[in-house]
Amino acid sequence: MGGGTLHMEDVRRPDNAAVCAHDQGVVLAELCSFLFASLPRADQRRKGVEYLRGLLGAEGRKSIRNIARLIGGQATEQNLHHFISSSTWDWGPVREALAHHLVRVAPPQAWVVRPTVIPKTGEHSVGVDRRFIPSLGQVLNAQQAIGVWAASDEVSVPVNWRLHLSQAWLDDVPRRRQASIPESVNPQTPGACAVETLLEALSGWRLPVRPVVMDAREMDTLRVIRRLRAAGLPFVVRVDSTLPLCPAEPAPAGHSAEALPAQRILEVSRDLRRPVLWPDHGGRPGLRTSLVAGVRVRVASPGRRLPLPERRAAGGEEDLLLLGAGAQGRRWPREVWLTDLATVPAAVPFRLSRLTRRVDRDFTDIADQVGIRDFAGRSFGGWHRHVTLASAAHAVAALARTGDGELRRAS
Repeated sequence: MGGGTLHMEDVRRPDNAAVCAHDQGVVLAELCSFLFASLPRADQRRKGVEYLRGLLGAEGRKSIRNIARLIGGQATEQNLHHFISSSTWDWGPVREALAHHLVRVAPPQAWVVRPTVIPKTGEHSVGVDRRFIPSLGQVLNAQQAIGVWAASDEVSVPVNWRLHLSQAWLDDVPRRRQASIPESVNPQTPGACAVETLLEALSGWRLPVRPVVMDAREMDTLRVIRRLRAAGLPFVVRVDSTLPLCPAEPAPAGHSAEALPAQRILEVSRDLRRPVLWPDHGGRPGLRTSLVAGVRVRVASPGRRLPLPERRAAGGEEDLLLLGAGAQGRRWPREVWLTDLATVPAAVPFRLSRLTRRVDRDFTDIADQVGIRDFAGRSFGGWHRHVTLASAAHAVAALARTGDGELRRAS
């Protein structure tokens, strides 16, 4: 019979690569039928499809040269370079179409806001700077972007992006002119950049309200929370353990009702911890267990503190839920989150917080593979057009990977 063992699954299933390519072709055809409807010319729509195929199929770095090599040669390279870097088509409606498609075929449980560091070797890419990256503890020559992801337990896809531009970049008139940065782009803090990217998608495109999940430890946390509350967006936000908060009545035994660091509030509330099962979207597939505690708090503010009923009658802010999470026998709390989902069990917002792991994994397994960080040009518009099409390529790969009717389709 030959030198190998024949397994039944080899008989039942065709080659996995062929199945994946077929599934991607089906998803690509469905997506492109409306993704490029806003592009005014047929040749632009054709190039958009070609670029997507190149992002999905080109070997190695997803540069315009490598994409052109896959689909047509030097003339194609020149055409694609113009299509991405110098064309006038608007990436906003393309992103909006992608987001609404995902709402239909893979309804998100949350909108996850994720910062993305894009290391660069040169100095000329739009927005590149020497930056200290707190999460890495080092200075890098890099661009920094904010992505908004439609995320569920099954799949996550980026739908909107913003490039964070420093004051130095925006004040440098020659560089700004060379990169064709619009006059409407103004300096923003990382927190403001994150919120504006989110609101552009959710309010501007009329996407459904879902909890916003983000890590705000390196931002002005309270300002981010105030803006989310003002926009009517429920949130689950990771905060620094030193954030001062006031316990809601009653205060922890032996403590006053004055502001305390979040970590201290959780330390004295460790008896509230309960085991919570959650699906691990990161390195180890399957269910995991964490100890989670929820404590009602309010944001610390100067002035006399009114009792809760009087505060509500006066129109003051409702209490928030401070979440602590950790593992048995480990440092407590390992993570600190703040949410306005204060009327549901603590397990609900905690499981939503785990969607950040889904996004991190899909970024590594899919987004980086389709070249989300591979744009090497100097053009502000070119960067946006590239990451828009790379997001669409990510969607094709992610939706094809789930396959076999596993995605939850809206009725």
